[in-house]
Amino acid sequence: MPKPLQYRSGSLIYFQGDAADKVFILQKGAVNLVYQDIETGQDVHDLVQPGEFFGVKSALGRYPREENAIALADTAIMAFTVPEFETLAMANTRIVMKMLKVFSNQMRRIHRQVSSLMEKEEANPEAGLFNVGEYYLKNKRFTQAKYVFSRYLTYYPSGRNAIQAAKYLELSETSLSRYGDGKGPAPVTSGPVQPAAAAPSPAERPAEISLEPSGASPPPGELSDTARAYYDAVSLISQEKYQQAYMAFKKIVDANEDPEYAAKSSYEIGRCFFLLNRYDECIKYYTMMLTKYPRHPDLRDAIFFIGQSYEKIGRRDQAAAFYRKILSMSSDEDDGTTVKAKRALKALEA
Repeated sequence: MPKPLQYRSGSLIYFQGDAADKVFILQKGAVNLVYQDIETGQDVHDLVQPGEFFGVKSALGRYPREENAIALADTAIMAFTVPEFETLAMANTRIVMKMLKVFSNQMRRIHRQVSSLMEKEEANPEAGLFNVGEYYLKNKRFTQAKYVFSRYLTYYPSGRNAIQAAKYLELSETSLSRYGDGKGPAPVTSGPVQPAAAAPSPAERPAEISLEPSGASPPPGELSDTARAYYDAVSLISQEKYQQAYMAFKKIVDANEDPEYAAKSSYEIGRCFFLLNRYDECIKYYTMMLTKYPRHPDLRDAIFFIGQSYEKIGRRDQAAAFYRKILSMSSDEDDGTTVKAKRALKALEA
């Protein structure tokens, strides 16, 4: 039977890259679908209205989610398994017509984007084909990357990017075999391409992460003004001056003079909210941060704090869902965040 689900405003319904085994129909509220434009790389926002469905393409196609789905208001949805949705669609032509309308709009948008790309690359179709493959590889869509690079080598065996395309093809095949589409570490696509790295040895694995800020010791060498401001703010956290630390990190993010430290500071702002016992703000902030930085190096730790915040406000089911999300993302059982998530989940289920 279809399952009713409830989400508060700002909650994540699913992540890009998640396994897609459900189709959703929005009953109440509003849902924002966020994904990257194939042409510009910028975020695109599709608003789902009550009575509309979402998550259909990936569920029916059985490939990972291509977008983040975020509740913009207190939201009620109905979740269908693929067989349940297929049965519903067969018995209700209105659903089929809605689905065709949505797909038609999406296909028109994709057609415009592809046409624009083709116009831009008309003078150099070789580079255009290579860039499309690189885009798929960067986004861990290994099946598509494998196909595009194999086509490139078929059409341009002596092309200027042939050697790199061969390396990317090997990397696509290796990553697809090892991780599957949408999973594993994001491949490095600049400079020489190396095979996917093996799992680190126990001695190389990160230690368990506490609530103390990570990276408390600055790297060697001359520091930029932004880097100094970041480590000064980290020092404020260690002194339990969380409000002052929050203001310092926010200043770095607002200035955005150094993208690396702006991203690091974004993560620390969420921790400040948690340490200030502002749990609802912690959830909302990390939800927005993960939409902006879907491959943030502290992604799983941010998800853990979301789970902890839900637990603090008494929403145990949501907390458990985020802990399980962490466990589904990790293949290293000794990783610190994985261990913490296991312990938290076990305590909830006790």
